Amino acid sequence: GAVGGPCGAFPEGRAHHGAGRLAQAEAIYREVLARTPTHAQASTLLVSLLLQGGRLAEATTLCRDDVRRRPDDVGAHLALGALLQAQGALDEAVHVFERVVRLAPDSDVACLQLGHIARARSDPDTALGWFRRAVAIAPGGMARHELGRTLIDAGRPVEAEPHLRAALAADPGRAELHHNLGIALVAMGRHDEAIEACRRAVVANPSFAAAYNNLGGLLQASMRLDEAGEAFETALRLAPDAARAANAAGNLAGVYAWQARHGDALAAHRRALALAPTDAALHGSHLFSLLFHPAVDANALRAEHDAWAARHASQPSFPFGDVDRSPERRLRIGYVCGHYRDHVLGRYLMPLLRGHDRSLVDVVAYSNNRSDDAITARFRETVDTWRDIARLCDDDAAALVHRDRIDILVDTTLHMDGNRLPVFARKPAPLQVTFAGYPGSTGLATIDARLTDIHLDPPGLHDERYVERSWRLPDTFWCYDPLGEDAVPGPSPFEANGYVTFGCLNNFAKTNDRMLAMWAAVLKAVPDAHLSLLCPHGSHRARTLAVFASLGVDAARIAFVDYGPRSAYLAAFHDIDIGLDTVPYNGHTTSLDSSWMGVPVVTLVGATVVGRAGFSQLTNLGLSSLIARTPDEYVAVAAALAVDRPGLKELRLTLRERMACSPLMDARAFARNIEDAYRHLWRRWCAGTS
Repeated sequence: GAVGGPCGAFPEGRAHHGAGRLAQAEAIYREVLARTPTHAQASTLLVSLLLQGGRLAEATTLCRDDVRRRPDDVGAHLALGALLQAQGALDEAVHVFERVVRLAPDSDVACLQLGHIARARSDPDTALGWFRRAVAIAPGGMARHELGRTLIDAGRPVEAEPHLRAALAADPGRAELHHNLGIALVAMGRHDEAIEACRRAVVANPSFAAAYNNLGGLLQASMRLDEAGEAFETALRLAPDAARAANAAGNLAGVYAWQARHGDALAAHRRALALAPTDAALHGSHLFSLLFHPAVDANALRAEHDAWAARHASQPSFPFGDVDRSPERRLRIGYVCGHYRDHVLGRYLMPLLRGHDRSLVDVVAYSNNRSDDAITARFRETVDTWRDIARLCDDDAAALVHRDRIDILVDTTLHMDGNRLPVFARKPAPLQVTFAGYPGSTGLATIDARLTDIHLDPPGLHDERYVERSWRLPDTFWCYDPLGEDAVPGPSPFEANGYVTFGCLNNFAKTNDRMLAMWAAVLKAVPDAHLSLLCPHGSHRARTLAVFASLGVDAARIAFVDYGPRSAYLAAFHDIDIGLDTVPYNGHTTSLDSSWMGVPVVTLVGATVVGRAGFSQLTNLGLSSLIARTPDEYVAVAAALAVDRPGLKELRLTLRERMACSPLMDARAFARNIEDAYRHLWRRWCAGTS
């Protein structure tokens, strides 16, 4: 070099580097290091150059040499640790970063990196310790953000919030901080604030796909479906990889389903599955949405469930050689559920768990809850043992079940959100059963039986459509419990209105054009009648009115009911005289709620098992006259009931008592029937005939 030797050439190498002449720069850096091996700047820039060319192994070797030559150089150690971490050599990276902490106890960078590694290893306690130490050294935004984020992951959002807000105070324009604050606020149930946090995130970074995706989820939960759809569409457009695009497409399918846009939902799910074919939960959501599609029959459902199992079921590997095969001993029953809270599934399970005979069964609850509430506390008190598996991977959850020596493991969710079917695919219990979420199939051959009832699945009607053996309860699949809700039936609304009001408070996803056509025919058969529909605000309301108008029904005869808390939903039955059921997916809990509130439901028997719920419930209520088997009969039954004002009034006054005296609310008999099923299945397993 012109300044006397290789070290003097260093500026020339840096100039080549800055101009993109990497080969010339590399040659000069190496010449400098050959003469002066401890030249830190030349080494650092050569590492940078090598990384630009994707030459990680050479960069790592150079960093190792630097650490050996300059053992007390914190920068050299940090560079080596970062390279090792990037290549997945985490044990060695931890060793290097811990040496940095010994050399420089005030190195917040080393503490942050050690926290990142612990979090990547699913060790939140260690991660929190390092991030807290980093905050103590440097209380600014970065360390507080990582601490807050890790507290969220650990299920401690209340502790996370002040750290995230402090980080935002230091860096208010950082989109990721707003986004993670939104996640913490969601976990605390502060949805409106969370929506605003996500909006601030996408304003700060209009390309932030994850924030748009979470914003869509929050808007969907708030029943702002059009806005949710727009957010998911944006997330899908911006998604940086196939997995995130698949997630956004799956979420968009959920919005379409809630808007009763079943064809669009099917297309969005298929797009999602093409992007993420190994995502079992996403594939399961697709299966569940097919139950609502009016053009999907039972044979197609069986084929789709078989395809799910072929793609996602793992090979069972747990041994049962030491299981006590005494056929009459006390059984240990494990219930897996993601809805041990105020949820329709919770209202099914509570009377069963409370009614179990503890001399016959020991009850273990495996909770996959994302959030808990006051009803969760009641579940904890009801069962013998409580296990939280929400943060366990499928392998660990299955291993826990096996260690607990569960005799019969019960899936309560099927392909609904919150299921843990991959745990059942691993077969951690000798006997496995599915029940409660909805009458259907999981598609898993590792689940030995599905509980149903004689009305939902008469012998021989549907057996070939399920991979599981069907065990038929003698009367009902459901046991209803209002869980302390004190709403009472009101007077018949026709007395004040002068006309009959039909209503459907089922999830709007159960609506379809065929159903709207049948309801239009009912309204034409009863010319002064009105119809109330549970339907969130959005473009789907206008579309629904347009369909009715095309069928000759004035929009003035249609009223929409907003989604709201359970108390408001039950109060909406006060304005309805007659409930109109849906197909292909009948009302399940909604129809039970309707009867509890004194509103009789006219049902049409569907072609799949979820469309036979009304048949089962009305048979158990002794109201088979309200069961129709064809669309024309459905219209005729509804119209005849509408003109029978004395009969309507009597049903209003007596339906709750009729329900209370029926099998639908006999928790003791229901629990005995379930226990009889378990015992029969257990005896077969002990005898080797299951």
